[in-house]
Amino acid sequence: MLSNKVAVFDTTLRDGEQAAGTRLGSREKVTIARQLARLNVDIIEAGYPNSSPEDFEAVRQIAEEIEGPIICALSRVVPEDIHACGKALAKARRPRIHTGIGASDIHVMGKFRDDRYGRTLAEKRVTILRLAVEAVKLAKTYVDDVQFYTEDAGRSDLDYLCEMIEAVISAGATVVNIPDTTGYTVPEQYGALIRTVCAKVPNIDRVTVSVHCHDDLGLAVSNSLAGVQNGARQVEGTINGIGERAGNASLEEIVMALRTRRDYFGLDTAIDAHEFRRTSRMVADMLGIPVPPNKAVVGSNAFAHSSGIHVDGVLKDRQTYEIMLPEDVGFEKSHVVLTARTGRAGLRDRLEKLGYHLSKEELDQAYQRFLVVADKKQEVYDDDLIAIVHDELHPVEETYRIEYLHIDSGTSTIPTATVCLRVPGQSGETETRKAASIGDGPVDAVYKAIGTATNNPARLVSYDIRSVTSGTEALGEATVQLQQGDTKVIGRGASTDVIEASARAYIDGLNKLSALRRRQESAQQQMFVDHAQP
Repeated sequence: MLSNKVAVFDTTLRDGEQAAGTRLGSREKVTIARQLARLNVDIIEAGYPNSSPEDFEAVRQIAEEIEGPIICALSRVVPEDIHACGKALAKARRPRIHTGIGASDIHVMGKFRDDRYGRTLAEKRVTILRLAVEAVKLAKTYVDDVQFYTEDAGRSDLDYLCEMIEAVISAGATVVNIPDTTGYTVPEQYGALIRTVCAKVPNIDRVTVSVHCHDDLGLAVSNSLAGVQNGARQVEGTINGIGERAGNASLEEIVMALRTRRDYFGLDTAIDAHEFRRTSRMVADMLGIPVPPNKAVVGSNAFAHSSGIHVDGVLKDRQTYEIMLPEDVGFEKSHVVLTARTGRAGLRDRLEKLGYHLSKEELDQAYQRFLVVADKKQEVYDDDLIAIVHDELHPVEETYRIEYLHIDSGTSTIPTATVCLRVPGQSGETETRKAASIGDGPVDAVYKAIGTATNNPARLVSYDIRSVTSGTEALGEATVQLQQGDTKVIGRGASTDVIEASARAYIDGLNKLSALRRRQESAQQQMFVDHAQP
């Protein structure tokens, strides 16, 4: 008999981070993982350890520090991937390895073209089945809990899919993930797929069936719900629905659909939904992907009413236009007004309510920036604080620093920027360097001046400026994407002055490129030393 509890598998730190133009450091990943534990997700997919040394370290730290949820690491059916997962998860209290391979003919013929996998589709299928079984058996030497994904199951041959699932269960898999990798299916079709697999695979009762849906057609949440209606008892997704291409299924939407319509589904999760709003804002800030105001459950307008008819109805009875209480997902009806007179204690309290637990030194650093913003505004809002924390407390190693910035611009003036930066000198110590430039606008002039002062060939791929809060004295947050060679990074900066915010973002991006280059050079030197040793 199936349980009425659905396990929640959060892949924000793995599949979510694969969204184009995003990147998280290990500290940011651990911070988000702590918040996911507060949200009470059942499983955290912490990353793909063999993809990079930084991702390995992030998974290792999360496995060692986070208690409560199962900590999961992703791999392909490649021994090196699985070994990396085993090592990264060594200190996890509840480890899981998530391995898998393409199941559809499109993946089989497209990704395994080499004749070493077989010359025909039938031969390649046999090889892939063998690789799948060997991967599960190898993963079982590291952990008891092994999840297997049948990639692109939504477009797979049903008989072959069932054969693969039966084989990996026999090999020791404990969870089977049947993903709609490309967001191709529709709810009726995907629900039927899960129902058929549960009926046809003879040993399916030995595992938990999981659903993992993408949103290419805007159906990820609907497909996930159809999956649990037809036998799945684990749902996979991300906070805010972030992820590759159009994103993943939005976990907050799935959870609140099950909870709000328990009369229909008869299912629920163990999620503490009061943490949704806080988690959503933290993920949006750290990944640089703003939540649309009209986003279901966690958008800023999700519980806002403007129309006279709606306002009148809600004031008389909330249920006329609200099917959920805003407090149930973390929205507050009232809040403390933060001003320059609030003090450190008030700032610490609000930051902790937002999920940020700072050391004394970090609080002092954030407080100094808070005072600067508070002096320019009548009120400092939560989104201001999030921008301040990210800007001040998640810096990369500083290669370049702005000493001062001057702009001359107007309707009858050619925009001109003068900058003074601290930059690396030839002797290894930092030196002051000044530069001036004209541009098509003040931001263009600033970026050209910074480029001249740093002598850095990075290319500006994209630039975005947004108001973090409302009003003429709102805090502006700039986001840039810089590219140098094949490397792309995201730079962010916040200030009540949008030109200063833009300059901060550009410098942040240059510092990240510099830090990545140093890590790559260090890794190459270490590799040389390792090869040189007998």
